[in-house]
Amino acid sequence: MDKLSMSSVNLAKKNLKKLKALFPDAVTEIINDDGKLVHAINKDILMQDINLEVIDGAKERYQFTWPEKKQSIVMANSPITKTVRLEKDKSLGRDGTNGEVDSKNIFIEGDNLDALKLLQETYLGKVKLIYIDPPYNTGNDFIYEDDFVKSANEYADNSGQTDEEGNRLVQNSESNGRFHTDWLNMMYPRLRLARDFLTDDGVIFISIDDNEQENLKKICDEIFGSNNFLAQVVWERAYAPINLKKNFSVSHDYILVYGKNSSIIQTNGIARTDESDNRYQNPDNDPRGPWKSSDL
Repeated sequence: MDKLSMSSVNLAKKNLKKLKALFPDAVTEIINDDGKLVHAINKDILMQDINLEVIDGAKERYQFTWPEKKQSIVMANSPITKTVRLEKDKSLGRDGTNGEVDSKNIFIEGDNLDALKLLQETYLGKVKLIYIDPPYNTGNDFIYEDDFVKSANEYADNSGQTDEEGNRLVQNSESNGRFHTDWLNMMYPRLRLARDFLTDDGVIFISIDDNEQENLKKICDEIFGSNNFLAQVVWERAYAPINLKKNFSVSHDYILVYGKNSSIIQTNGIARTDESDNRYQNPDNDPRGPWKSSDL
């Protein structure tokens, strides 16, 4: 016999769950009046998600922040007046014919923030997989100069570098007092838009190294929700040690993997084969064990 519940549906919890799905960055944690740690809605972030006003709030809360973060959120939500223009001369058809446009593939040149905004209406919630390889912020990388303070003419004069479409770039050197800030301001709005492109079971893969791995994971936890973190894959990018390094010779980078909704994502394993099984054996009975691919 089913036990009858004597209470109505907790709409607050239900709505919180809906809000978390739509705006994961607006859900935070606070200490309530009873001294307990509870979930709460960050009104400042929620208001910025649904309008273009920058709202200040002084209440303490768990959060990851940096200078101009609020403006970078506004930048993600702000509309633009640009458009995508077909360049037929550069197009290739499915059979490789120049000037044909019968391919299902699209290649866009320009600032990726503008491209994301222009495509979001058509591809909202329709992309199964996204892979990006952003600047690692090593001190030598060029990044888009999404400036919030200077006038357009001022930061055009300061940059001196542009991409193929004339968008302003700047070298983000370690001597820059805004070294992490500029990188985060560039990444945050682009990742917020990328999330909206994913299907409910879609995933995003992001390459990164140790320079910004920690910060990238924090903003991804905020944008996608920490519960949708799937893996931090380590991939070996070099086999030989570099003896000129001052400390450790790092031979690996990372790929951060997040899902839109981890509860419905299906991960399929790789079928086992005789070849793969033999990797875990020592067929020649060498006392040193199985063969290793490189220096330990």
